[in-house]
Amino acid sequence: MKKNNTGKSQEGRGKARQACFTIGMDLGDKTSRYCELDDQGEVVREGGVLTTKKAMAQKFGAMSRCRIALEVGTHSPWVSRLLKSLGHEVIVANARQVKLISASSRKDDRLDAQTLARLARVDPRLLRPIQHRSEKAQEHLMVIRVRAALVETRTSLVNTARGLAKSIGERLPKCDADQMGVERMGSLPAQLQQVLQPLLEEVESLTKKIKESDVEIEQIARTEYPETALLKQVNGVGTLIALTFVLTIEDRDRFQKSRDVGCYVGLRPKRSESGQSQPQLRITKEGDIYLRKMLVQGAHCILGHRGPDTDLKRWGLKLASRGGKNAKKRAIVAVARKLGILLHRLWVTGEVYEPLRKSLAQASRRPAA
Repeated sequence: MKKNNTGKSQEGRGKARQACFTIGMDLGDKTSRYCELDDQGEVVREGGVLTTKKAMAQKFGAMSRCRIALEVGTHSPWVSRLLKSLGHEVIVANARQVKLISASSRKDDRLDAQTLARLARVDPRLLRPIQHRSEKAQEHLMVIRVRAALVETRTSLVNTARGLAKSIGERLPKCDADQMGVERMGSLPAQLQQVLQPLLEEVESLTKKIKESDVEIEQIARTEYPETALLKQVNGVGTLIALTFVLTIEDRDRFQKSRDVGCYVGLRPKRSESGQSQPQLRITKEGDIYLRKMLVQGAHCILGHRGPDTDLKRWGLKLASRGGKNAKKRAIVAVARKLGILLHRLWVTGEVYEPLRKSLAQASRRPAA
């Protein structure tokens, strides 16, 4: 006797798949979970798919156009580009900003995928969507990230060498990290030199590779992103900061106002207002960590004693002079935020940067004595 099939027929499943409107997908390192909803919000299908280009293309390539929501993560850049090339509408959600997902007491991959699908179906803005950069920009930004990893490794090795020397009462001479090498051990005992030699040889090798990366970054900026020249007009902004800014933002028109860049890189203070209470909080530290670090380094150069006189420097020094605990640190953060806004403004308008334009304008308005 033929058994009754309680599941959906092939025809029914085909119709359900055609009715699919929204898909939520929780990306995993090896396997990703997905949940399909129809236009009525009913679950059509749940399952898993390997997190590979071939498996993703086979699974979603035959589908009609759907809205697909997925979490930002390591795999989200290439997955989002692949799904868009297959004709789907893709929403990359910043799940850390969605408490319904990040703070759920029943958190697992299946429920996360379903929650993503339901939020994307109601209003994609609830997912705080982000915009991934293009594949070309990501490849060029990778060169900068590799250089940053090399610098971090070199710093760690130099600090280790200095710490080992101090532990037996000796000291390596003071110098910049790019000047550190085997020849700096001349004043150390022979036995210590023998111990530290592998470390300092590796430091020299890393310095050579960093300089090669600097040459490559200069070439990329000059040939592929000539707009970086506009940003380098500002004192304290070199090719590394300018190219990092352009590649991270990528689309200069993504912000309605240049002031939004400060929020994008996490340099605006948090807010927790309630009634008359308006506490002073730390910055959000949202957005790209490396770009925020670069802007802070630029702010240090601007406020440093070697930096030329500019409107931005005067404004920052005025903030620092107010005194109080951490006044200098707050000034650095404020200047970094202003620097990001200024760079975006120069990029959008193509203006020639005038370091003292505001100060000169105010002086011209003052009545003559």
